[in-house]
Amino acid sequence: MDEKGTNWGIWATGTIAAKFADDLDHVPGARKAAVCSRDAERAHRFANAHGFARAHGDGDAFLADPDVDVVYIASPHPAHKAQAMAAIGAGKSVLIEKPITMHAADARAIGDAARTAGVFAMEAMWTRFLPAVQRARAMIEAGEIGAVRRAEASLVFHRPFEPGHRLFDPALGGGACLDLGVYPISVAAHLLGRPQLVESAWLAAPNGVDISATFTLACGNAPISVEIGFVEREDQAGENSFTIFGEAGTLRLDRPFLAAQALSVWQRPMQTAPSDRGLRGRLARRLSMDGRKRLRCPALGSGLAHQAVAVQQALARGDTQHALMPIDESAAAIDIIERILAEPAAGGRPATARTAAG
Repeated sequence: MDEKGTNWGIWATGTIAAKFADDLDHVPGARKAAVCSRDAERAHRFANAHGFARAHGDGDAFLADPDVDVVYIASPHPAHKAQAMAAIGAGKSVLIEKPITMHAADARAIGDAARTAGVFAMEAMWTRFLPAVQRARAMIEAGEIGAVRRAEASLVFHRPFEPGHRLFDPALGGGACLDLGVYPISVAAHLLGRPQLVESAWLAAPNGVDISATFTLACGNAPISVEIGFVEREDQAGENSFTIFGEAGTLRLDRPFLAAQALSVWQRPMQTAPSDRGLRGRLARRLSMDGRKRLRCPALGSGLAHQAVAVQQALARGDTQHALMPIDESAAAIDIIERILAEPAAGGRPATARTAAG
């Protein structure tokens, strides 16, 4: 980082990398220094398309680039640990796409290495930094819905099974728990306190990878029911919201909560919250027909910019972690996922082994 701003490098050139690259345009002081891909031609195309100064087709050359301050690691999950450790070893700070690693112990190892090297490390759990999520946290802490009684969350998306797709390929870290499960676990920890796993069950796809799961967490005395998964039909998709039921009111991160742009608030306790699905639900949400107050909290770009702003602020302070997304909480979320998948799938099918590079 110099007087001109923070110099970003991006390692990998997939869809999420492109979104992050574009969102850097919304981050004051962010400079697009370099990008790296195993395919040098692809790296050059990405750099040209998104305004990066240099492209590298070799990881060692990328990490040796003196203009790179912080590396955003956007590769598939199994490569995260090895790439993060290599970047930290080269003196680079790291923002690591979620899930931070395949195993909790690997996440803690990254945190230890960053502290020892005096560089910054954080999981790119961008949802925590969204204005809607920050406002929800402030409202809960201020007691605006009273003591929290319980919460419920879902992330169930229409995505037919494709054995070769990253989401379903065990060699690429596929599965609903790692791809989707980290969101409700992390948001629960952020809003309500460190969660503990109470019970869980999961279903296997034809190739053995987890395609859906239900589990119950507990944050203190508040139970949180969670449903995640990929489904064959669009009408099977979930509410995809995160609802918190308090003694004095109800608060919901509107769908899809992982990219929430608004909150719905009911100034009364409720047993269940109205659905936002279907024509009636959409109208109720848009027109506040069911007594809710809707608080709009627009995000910068696609929402990824807010975490980049947080990283730059942490770098300016000289921090090696961010208070809103410490490595220990990232590791704790992965620990819960490991515990869920340590049990046999419903019907007795064992979990499919995933490849953990590094």
